[in-house]
Amino acid sequence: MPTHSPQPPSRSRRDVLAAGAAVAGGGLLAACSGSPSGARGGVDEMADGKNGGPHDNVPSGYVSPDGPEVAAAEKERNADGTVRKFRVTATFGMLNLGDRTVGTWAYGDEFPGKEVRVTAGDQIHMTLDNHLPASTSMHWHGIRLRNDMDGVPEITQRGVQPGASFTYQFTVPDPGTYWLHPHTGVQIDRGLYAPVIVDDPKEPLRYDKEWIVLIDDWLDGVDGSTPDQVLAELDKGMGDMGHSQMRRTGQAHAHKGHGGKGHGGMDMNGLDLDGMDRGDMDAAMDAMDPDRDADADTDTGRDSGHKDNAPRETGKGPGHAAVPRQPAGGPAPMRPSRILVGGTTSTLLGGVGGHVNYPYYLINGRAPENPETFQARPGDRIRIRIINASGETGYRVALGGHRMTITHTDGFPVEHATTDALLIGMAERYDVLVTVKDGAFPLTALAEGKTGAAMAVLRTGGGEAPGPDTRPKELQGKVLRSIHLKSAESVRLEERSVDRTLDFDLTGSVAKWNWAFNGKPYTPDQRYPVAAGERVRMTFRNRTKMWHPVHLHGHTYQLPDGGPRKDTTVLVPGQTLSVEMDADNPGLWMMHCHNIYHSESGMMTVLGYRKQ
Repeated sequence: MPTHSPQPPSRSRRDVLAAGAAVAGGGLLAACSGSPSGARGGVDEMADGKNGGPHDNVPSGYVSPDGPEVAAAEKERNADGTVRKFRVTATFGMLNLGDRTVGTWAYGDEFPGKEVRVTAGDQIHMTLDNHLPASTSMHWHGIRLRNDMDGVPEITQRGVQPGASFTYQFTVPDPGTYWLHPHTGVQIDRGLYAPVIVDDPKEPLRYDKEWIVLIDDWLDGVDGSTPDQVLAELDKGMGDMGHSQMRRTGQAHAHKGHGGKGHGGMDMNGLDLDGMDRGDMDAAMDAMDPDRDADADTDTGRDSGHKDNAPRETGKGPGHAAVPRQPAGGPAPMRPSRILVGGTTSTLLGGVGGHVNYPYYLINGRAPENPETFQARPGDRIRIRIINASGETGYRVALGGHRMTITHTDGFPVEHATTDALLIGMAERYDVLVTVKDGAFPLTALAEGKTGAAMAVLRTGGGEAPGPDTRPKELQGKVLRSIHLKSAESVRLEERSVDRTLDFDLTGSVAKWNWAFNGKPYTPDQRYPVAAGERVRMTFRNRTKMWHPVHLHGHTYQLPDGGPRKDTTVLVPGQTLSVEMDADNPGLWMMHCHNIYHSESGMMTVLGYRKQ
């Protein structure tokens, strides 16, 4: 039987030090109960009754997210499973990146959030307490859950308002590697995410230890940067950007000269701000209070005289958050541009790797200069669950000195395939097995088409640890993508005729930053109809010059020719891909590019089940 090693304890380099009373009740507090329950998710209601509960934006003729069809499908998913209770607080916190401390939003006092671990057939009861200054939500990425628990404001629920709580309650039908994150604006590009591991009660794999690896690109709070500001800059388009803004990838680590203590060791709400410069501190203050006026004279209590500081909305996606309006007439904050125009190219991705210049790449919240170290013994067989939690970066992943055997992707088993490295797009997951040698080895995630990498260390013996710039030779060896894999026979879709075909052209350009499906930017009333029981073929044609990881909520689809079951798949420029899915989970389901800066500009839509 497999043994599951506990995750390494929180350490100072990755700790989120939660702010004041906002962390009360925070963290992920797990308990289990043997009592079955078939109850729907619940709400600690706001005075107006508009917090958290099912959204009423359902066009006539379509199944409602909380309709009887959804309840019937949930009942078929073993609604008598063991209840596993969790609680998490979304709150402001300070993240120690090693050479600096930055303000961000996180789940409780850990980053990444503590894993949620259950067994297939269990029920999750997760209460989300929102101590943020903006509404939020929680999406359970890849899980085939009931529609009203999917966590998409404007479609399946109302946003969870500041100071309010919402309890997500659903049965988890399928084992695998999943994760949770907000589906509100660009909040995913902060620190709000955690792994969700669903154990198989009949686990066929045999291994000695397990290592959960979350890879992330990071800019929040660094020199005053925030994801909302990056989106606002990108939304202007790049058609008229000058050469002074061209390719800043060489500056990927320029932040290291900005770790001074310009605040004089100031303490804020009990937080030690040593290591923060003025830009980092301004971003931290913005994170705690988006409506504050950064130009206010805090010594005298007099503001700058600018009254036009009402929040404005950014992005077009569900539940997009409010960010402060720049005071009229005031000086713009001195923040570096995080925009890459041009950038380096990637053969694997068919062109440019991305357009956001992240100063850090992290594994489990740690930078390569002070990496997480996973301990094992020579000869141990280790299952590594790899999750790409990034906002805009794909990676080529390799373990130095080893080959990896891919066993699962997006939670579902595949025919085992051995490789030197793998390509993982945003939101994809891969499980691999390795039998480890004696020594210290780098697990490196090379930012594909960008400059920089994330790194952790696997140690089984003595010897010098690999340095932060280590690039194992396996990165240049055989690289597998999901299109190279075959589904395990046990989960392969049965052959049958197709009942419905849906065509999706991926459209848009960098110059106009107008990403969309079929040339129609997202609006909440969009619907592509399907009917329960249908076999649906979806054909994607990438008409753009960018790559897109396309994610479908609440379902998996199968890649052609017996390919793997996936919920997120990379499409490179010019690629046409037809996939098939069974319409077996009624409701309204988002489909979108998982580049958060593409989806928030309009590359999202909704598959809706018709009433029957």
